[in-house]
Amino acid sequence: MLSRRTLFSRTGAALVAAPFCSLLRRPAHADDDPGLRLLVLFSPNGTFHDHWRPGGPELSFPAGSILEPLAAHADDLLVLDGLDFLLGDNHEGGMADMLTAGGDTSFDQHVARALGAEHRFESLVLGVQTSAWGGNVQTRMSYRDGAMVTPDDDPLHVWSRLFGEVEDPSLDLRRRSVLDHLARELDGLKRGLPVAERARLDDHLDALRDVERALFGTDACSPTLSPAGFDPWNNDHFPDTCAAQIDLAITALACGSTPVAAVQMSHTVSPVTMTWLGHTQGHHTLSHANTHDPLSVEAFVQAERWFAAQVGRALDGLAARIDPETGQRLLDRTLVLWAKELGDGRAHTCEGVPWVLAGGGLSTGRLVDLVGATQDAVLTTLCQHLGLEDTRFGRGTAGALEVLR
Repeated sequence: MLSRRTLFSRTGAALVAAPFCSLLRRPAHADDDPGLRLLVLFSPNGTFHDHWRPGGPELSFPAGSILEPLAAHADDLLVLDGLDFLLGDNHEGGMADMLTAGGDTSFDQHVARALGAEHRFESLVLGVQTSAWGGNVQTRMSYRDGAMVTPDDDPLHVWSRLFGEVEDPSLDLRRRSVLDHLARELDGLKRGLPVAERARLDDHLDALRDVERALFGTDACSPTLSPAGFDPWNNDHFPDTCAAQIDLAITALACGSTPVAAVQMSHTVSPVTMTWLGHTQGHHTLSHANTHDPLSVEAFVQAERWFAAQVGRALDGLAARIDPETGQRLLDRTLVLWAKELGDGRAHTCEGVPWVLAGGGLSTGRLVDLVGATQDAVLTTLCQHLGLEDTRFGRGTAGALEVLR
């Protein structure tokens, strides 16, 4: 039986044109769990562990620390310490291995293949200035059967894929209720029915209206930002692009266009300069700041706090929306992974890589020391949590990690 999310994602556009008799059948509801969504976020160039690591095992965030912008969501977080990569090293190896664990398909695409068949898009891979250097091992994190998946770096293009042209005057018309479109026909039909049949018709129409309200009543399919008015490839517009892409990803998840979304905020060896923070050096340069250069260390921590705030923005957006199928916060129905490709960026190693999980019904609100466990085990665990039957991931042989459940 199709869930409401699947029903609307597959047939919503055609519903307006459907024969009226088909609208009298009560919409299908899934009797089982409708399933979780997945949102993957990425930011580059590792971290400085002494500024990143929170207090634990119950989470606390020192003032000025990298993860402090996420303090409001402490109860929703599962912070992973001591995570090593199975394969790969340095920037390029870390980027290639991060979500693949040496396999030919990345975690997001593996999940999309399993969960996305009945949606408009199996997945949406969105980017923020990922392609200035072209498509190569430094600039791509998503793979399918060995082929790189190119992020869509243009929020206007993403908008048009999801909703049509930004200024399309027919957009509001298409979003109106099916019942509103058919009001005159419904009135004529009701007048020709016996009283008892009118009541039955009203029951059917109320059921359809409930489904429409569940999906559209909280503006689940309306982004909060317009992606117009800025250049997504301009360094100084990086914050606007990032905000728009996160908002579009959340909107696509909320209205059932896809069960899997990823937002890749730049790429490894990222040259983005956070001029909006007053920086004059690129992010990658700052990631190599010497401990004897406190001003550069402070600037890198500021940059990492900014990325943490973007993750916070995503969590805020998910927490503010309601899953139309369960009535829960969308955050509780969406597994969020904030991934990085390096541990300490100065060492160029993939040891102690700082990953953060959130939402999705995980046992959150804690810091977990993985003591050198590799990311293939983490990804196996997350696959199982999302309902897949994997017992290993990529080239790894490690099973699921009970400490994450």
